[in-house]
Parts: sequence; structure tokens; C-alpha cells
Amino acid sequence: MDKTTAHKRVLELRTLLNQANDAYYDQAQPFMSDQRYDELLKELQALEKSYGLEDPDSPSIRVGGSVSSEFESVQHPVPLLSLDNTYNEEELNEFDQRIQKILGHSNYHYLVELKFDGASIRLRYEKGTLVLGATRGDGQKGDDITKNIRTVADIPLQLEGDYPEVVEVRGEAYMEKEAFARLNQRREDEGLTVFANPRNSTAGSLKMQDPKEVAQRPIRFFAFDLLFEDGISRNQDQKLAFIRSFGLPANEYPTLCGSIAEVHNTISVLDQLRHELPYETDGVVIKVNEESLRETLGTTSKFPRWAIAYKFQAEQATTKIRDISLQVGRLGTITPVAELEPVLLAGTTVKRASLHNEEEIQRKDIRIGDMVLVEKAGEIIPQVVEVLPNQLDRGPEFQFPEHCPACGSKLIKYEGEVAWRCIQLSCPPQIRIKIEHFASRDAMDIEGMGESMVDLLVSEGLIKHYADIYELQKEDLLPLERMADKSASNLIQSIEKSKQQSFERVLYGLGIRFVGKTVAKDLAKAFGSLDRLRAASLEQLLEVDAIGPRIAESVIEFFENPRYQEILDSLKNHGLQLEMVQAEKESSKLEGKIFVLTGTLATLSRKEASDRIEANGGKTSSSVSKKTDFVLAGEAAGSKRTKAESLGIPILSEDEFLALISDEN
Repeated sequence: MDKTTAHKRVLELRTLLNQANDAYYDQAQPFMSDQRYDELLKELQALEKSYGLEDPDSPSIRVGGSVSSEFESVQHPVPLLSLDNTYNEEELNEFDQRIQKILGHSNYHYLVELKFDGASIRLRYEKGTLVLGATRGDGQKGDDITKNIRTVADIPLQLEGDYPEVVEVRGEAYMEKEAFARLNQRREDEGLTVFANPRNSTAGSLKMQDPKEVAQRPIRFFAFDLLFEDGISRNQDQKLAFIRSFGLPANEYPTLCGSIAEVHNTISVLDQLRHELPYETDGVVIKVNEESLRETLGTTSKFPRWAIAYKFQAEQATTKIRDISLQVGRLGTITPVAELEPVLLAGTTVKRASLHNEEEIQRKDIRIGDMVLVEKAGEIIPQVVEVLPNQLDRGPEFQFPEHCPACGSKLIKYEGEVAWRCIQLSCPPQIRIKIEHFASRDAMDIEGMGESMVDLLVSEGLIKHYADIYELQKEDLLPLERMADKSASNLIQSIEKSKQQSFERVLYGLGIRFVGKTVAKDLAKAFGSLDRLRAASLEQLLEVDAIGPRIAESVIEFFENPRYQEILDSLKNHGLQLEMVQAEKESSKLEGKIFVLTGTLATLSRKEASDRIEANGGKTSSSVSKKTDFVLAGEAAGSKRTKAESLGIPILSEDEFLALISDEN
């Protein structure tokens, strides 16, 4: 593989992994198994290292999640890192060998704990009182969900016993299997979308806006770590004892091991035990017990070197493929799905499994009528692992259709991609999903315009694309089934309110291929208005940081489409925000200067500081590099400050920054 080919593959992997991160951490709707994610991540890491393609914003470096625009963000005083994963004994032995090599001895223990399939949570107690609950987010900062956390019965509002002045708690929110099943049954009875698994329902529940609704969800909690501010080293087993003494819930199955052989034995015991537990667990976490050794072992930008997660092998079963159906996604992607004879797998009845794409079917030679091995990798998504050998009288090879199963249009395959696509804008499934995306919380945030409402409006012929939303009148809605006067009025008001959403959110809502929230924000900032973006050439698009050829070509293709030109003109006529609102410029004192923000500032929020920088002519960046002019550092500044110091980049306190932009300077 040459460097050009490697770079192309790296970009593909980053896009796919970022999409998987967004689906898993932020949307609570994963489309990829943990094992598949880890395989792709290792491929990306290997390519970046071999061809010198490292990037600080790559998913190989950054923790997967992000902060939400729906909550205030909080800086973590100590980063909440992810864990490196392994699926076999050999890699676990290699982990132990690395520990010995770094320490130069084997005088340490491991603590083996169950790995919960839930959502990571950070709690802060001051004088024993709960003052903050936050999500992991991107590892450096997370969402302040304190109001929701207070509704979780397992989490005490006041600690017990001899607690310190300040203590940080790390733990996992989860749902028990039976409670999850009851929740899904209730949602199904109410005609709502059911959750894929307990992890999704937990993560989704904690991100709800109404704490009263969160209180109705059966969320549980286990604490697994404590951070003290007194500088005293405490071993992991001692921390678990403190957790219990403070009245916090801790899991009952930690095991202290004196060797890697004991770790393997413990894993075998827990692998059998997990089937009897009332909650989901997808593996174990192995930590060096002695905290005093962890500083020597250190961390990467993403993982601590003193801990690793061992994932249990996915449960498998054999069944028969009755048929292969095809699903049409929002961007026209055609996904083949195996329709299976129902089989019990990981506690649920599996009837369908994704086959991903045509190449996957060909590689595994999957045919209708085959007996196959299926698994729930990571306890989430059923997959066909392989066709069972020595089968007689197999059916013919599966032929991927040339036309869309929904609208009959001829399918296409873009160069360098494996997926077949339908690009017919009037394709019914795409219409519905594109409208749902446009109305979603991260785009136009039209309350009441969910899946069932969109389906009803499209079915009744009231809307044919997202621009038609703004043609709706209250009189159009009243004849619809279960639509009362008040609900019709509320929906019309929500539609009208959405016209005030920012240009970057409108741009994200358009559903341009490869243009997610971050790219939409970059394009909005770079061009300032929809008209300028529509007129941009390929070369102008490529001048924008983080915009590569695939994104640029996709943007050009979207704006050149006559149908979308009509839709955009309609949105413009309805008065949506199609220009960036320019903040009033204070001065040019920071003209051309690039700032990186880190830590928590005393008087300014992160957004306020960024706005002040831009108002004085400067720019902000998420990572420190040789191009960085200043680092604005608050309390609990982390690795960005350290890197700035190593590069000799000036570090400003908040007072120094304010003095720099003051009228007196």
C-alpha cells in the first residue's frame, strides 16, 4: 500500500469511527459491535503510525463521546479516559509483560472487576453533599446532568461515614435486564420506538431534558473509583472499601489477583457467572491495584497503561436464513439484512441480522436457505459470523439488485465505496428519514415532529420534503388521527420557533452526505452564508480546515442538484437563518492569533472566552500545535498545557487574557 492509498483508507476509517462514536455515545443507537469497532480502530492506528498520518483529532487519539448543546458543559479535573480492549488470553499476557517491562519488576497485584454495559458517570461531593453529576463526554469535558442524576435512587445526595472535604466518584449507570424489558414493553404499548439494549436506554434516559421523566426510568448505579484531593496514594481494593463506607453502591464481585494466571482463572469464573446476573456485563476490567505504580506506568492520550478491558466472547447460535431483505437509509445506502428463523441469543429472540453490504455477502458466500452461525457481538447487534460447512443443496448465489427496493430507481456505487445507493430524492424511505433528521434535536429541534408524526404527514401527502414543513397550517393538522387543537397549535408553534435556529444547525439538518455537526459548523464559519456556500468552488471548499475531497465533492453534488436548489430557495423564502450571526467586533488586537483553551476559567465559560477571542480578531483551535500562539489555561488544565510548555507556547491566565484585550492595553 502506498501513502496515497493509506491516506484514503485513513480518512474512510476516521469518518466511519467518528460516526460510530456519535451513534454509540451521543445518540445511544450503536450500529457496530464493540469487536468490529476495535478491529477498525487498530487498523487506523497501524496505518497512522506506519505512514506518519497521526492527527490529534483522530478517533485513535480522542475519547469517543462529545458534549451536547442541550446541557452546560463541565471540565473534568482529571480526564475520564477510555480503556484499551482485548478479546484473547495472548493479548492479556502481552499487557502483563508490558507492565513488567515498564516497572522492571513483578511486585504488584491486579484487581479484576466486572465491566458494566452502561453509561460512565462522574460525581462530585463537597462536604459530603452531591454538587455535580456529569457524563464522560469527550474525556476532557462532559455534560452537566446533575438534575437528572439526583433522580437516581442508588446515588446518595449525602455521603455517610468519615468522608473527605471533597471527593470525586467515577461509576457506571445501568439498567437491569427485567426492568429494561418492562420499559421497552411500555414503550411498545404506547407506540414508541423501543431501545436496542439496556446501555442505550440508560444513556438516552440520562440525556433527557425533564428530570421527572428521568425519575420514571429504572436507572441503577455502581461506583468503581474515587479521586481524593489529599495526594495520599490508595490502592484500588482500598478505594472500593471507602466507596462502601461512604454509602455508595459497589459491585460485589471484585477479585484481587497476584499474577496474570490468577486473572485468567477469575475471568473464567466471571464468564460463567455473568449469565446469572440481573444486569448486562460484556467483560472485565483488569487494573494494577497499587495506585503508587500508576504514575510510573502512565497513560496514552486515550488509555491508561495500567488498566485494560477483557471482553467476553460473544454468544453464538445456529439458525437458518429464510430470506435477505434490503433496507434504505437516509442517504440512500442499501443495507442487506438476513431474515432468520427465530433463535434465542444472549437472552433475547433474534429474527434479523445485518449483512452490512454486498462485499460482505460475497466474502462469506451467504445464501438464502443457509444454516449460519450468528452472534451478538458486544451484546448489541446480531451478526452472521459464517455459513456452516458441508451443507448440501444450497440455493443460488445472492444477486444484489440493480434497482432500489423502495422506488425502483437504478442503484449506483460511488468510486471507492462498497455500498450501493439510491439517489432518487423522491424515494419514500429516504424522504421520511431526511425529514426526521431535519427536525431532530441537533438540527432544527422541532418538538412533536418525531418518527410517527413524520410518517403520518408524509402518508397523508401533506409534506414531500423538509421545506414543506413550513407550509403546514393548523387547519391541515386538525383532521389527522389523534390530533387535538392544542397539540396542533403546539406543533405549529414549534415549527415557527425553529426558524430561529442557527445557520450551522440548518446546514447540518440539510442532510448533506459526510456533513455532520462538526463539519457543518466549520463550513458555516468559513463561508458565513448559504448563498456563499452554494457558490463555492471545489478549490474554495478544500481550503477549509478538515474538509477533504470526499466532503467537498459531496457538498458540490448536493448544491448542483436542481431539486435541492428548489428546496433551499423555499427554506430561504420561509425566513430560516441562512447566515452566520456575526458578533460585534471589539478590536483587532488578536488578529491572526490562534488560541487553545484548557481547564476551567473563573469568570468566563468556554463559549464566552471563544467569543471574546473571535470578537478581537483571533481564532480558537481544539488542539495544541506549533501554529498555536497562546494557550488560555484555567484550573485543572491538562495535557494541552503540558504540550504547550514543551513547545514553548505562551500560557495565559484568565486575568492575563482579559488584560490583553482590555481597552487599557
